[in-house]
Amino acid sequence: MAIAPPYLRPLHKSLFPNYPSLSHDSPFRPSLHFSSRPFRLTVRASSAVALEQDLRTQATQQNQTVETELFSCPVCYEPLIRKGPPGLNLDAIYRSGFKCKKCNKSYSSKDVFLDLTVTAGLRNYTEVKPVRTELFRSPLVSFLYERGWRQNFNLSGFPGADEEFRMAQEYFKPAEGGTLVDVSCGSGLFSRKFAKSGTYSGVIALDFSENMLRQCNDFIKQDASLLARADQYFIGICSNIALVRADVSRLPFSSGSIDAVHAGAALHCWPSPSNAIAEISRILRSGGVFVGSTFLRYTSSTPWIIRPFRERVMQSYNYLTEEEIEEVCTNSGLTNFSKKVQQSFIMFSAQKP
Repeated sequence: MAIAPPYLRPLHKSLFPNYPSLSHDSPFRPSLHFSSRPFRLTVRASSAVALEQDLRTQATQQNQTVETELFSCPVCYEPLIRKGPPGLNLDAIYRSGFKCKKCNKSYSSKDVFLDLTVTAGLRNYTEVKPVRTELFRSPLVSFLYERGWRQNFNLSGFPGADEEFRMAQEYFKPAEGGTLVDVSCGSGLFSRKFAKSGTYSGVIALDFSENMLRQCNDFIKQDASLLARADQYFIGICSNIALVRADVSRLPFSSGSIDAVHAGAALHCWPSPSNAIAEISRILRSGGVFVGSTFLRYTSSTPWIIRPFRERVMQSYNYLTEEEIEEVCTNSGLTNFSKKVQQSFIMFSAQKP
């Protein structure tokens, strides 16, 4: 009896169960010839292989190229074209490339973070920010921030990271299940807490300081609860957090695309708090929530005789008053302003109508 050669039988078994919908007149369908002779099977192997390769290529291209409505070009705010694995996590972002189809500018993760600043990729141009901004780009300050620096904020009335996180979570209840951006995240103290809480579909730790983002990445790698698991083994991928370098006054997100924005102990370091809050208002969707904390220049209970002295002493940073913070939020289109004050500490919340 004549039968198909052995090298064809595995090809038939492995290929054609994947394509049960091939029509009778398809050139790729196996052809059966019946006669008075014993059964014989003829398979067009080269056509089948070509079909499988073509379908795999198309599937790969479809999975590897998506147009995202989340990240946008910091120059023109057009949504970026993303090429690479989907997902909002360290590994997927690192392996992806982003390009603006309008201004033809490309962005990538050459470091542990995705650089979405206007100056990304420039070789000859150097821009020096104010001292208060450059200070936190220092490797030393980035290293010390969670090793004593941040803890000293308690002297000014900050209740501590755990309590501040609890307070912020109360404000963020309307944004549960959405995307949260932790602007001026520093070494990721709160970014990691938000990610571990499981409250949000994705967390973006965003800062202008390269060294702060590197320090954040180091802390993530040391935190087993942040790493995704495959069966019972760590695969070393944080499942719902991404690191992005960006300017708070030029946030790389489409308008109305973000559910929650957090800025912990940050406003006083921004070159222009009014511009930054206007940007935050732009990227928030309707119903989105902005929560911030900072040092106050003085409070409503500060004696009038002391206020001029505090204004002179605190001129190196943009320390605001309660009234100024509320006014700039309202002027940027945010509503439902709420605040909690303790000594020089304020945590406030505002919502996009």
